[in-house]
Amino acid sequence: MIIAALVAIIVSAMAVFVRLVLGPSVPDRLMAANTLGVMFFTLIVLLAGVFRTDSFLDVALVYAVLQFADVLIMAKYLNRSGSVVST
Repeated sequence: MIIAALVAIIVSAMAVFVRLVLGPSVPDRLMAANTLGVMFFTLIVLLAGVFRTDSFLDVALVYAVLQFADVLIMAKYLNRSGSVVST
């Protein structure tokens, strides 16, 4: 069952990567980058279950915190430069 979830995440990540590359606007690309980060986090957690290794969970938690900070920094930079349209 975990292998099926890993395959589903990888296939979904490929579709999101297409959105990241071809996104019509900068906010769409930022959202795709954030979605890929969440998918990668989930992939690491599932791999921790497959290999029964607790150290993968530590890596996943550190990655999630850094990815969250990265998205906040990118959004702040894009908002400052005027690239993101606020609603």
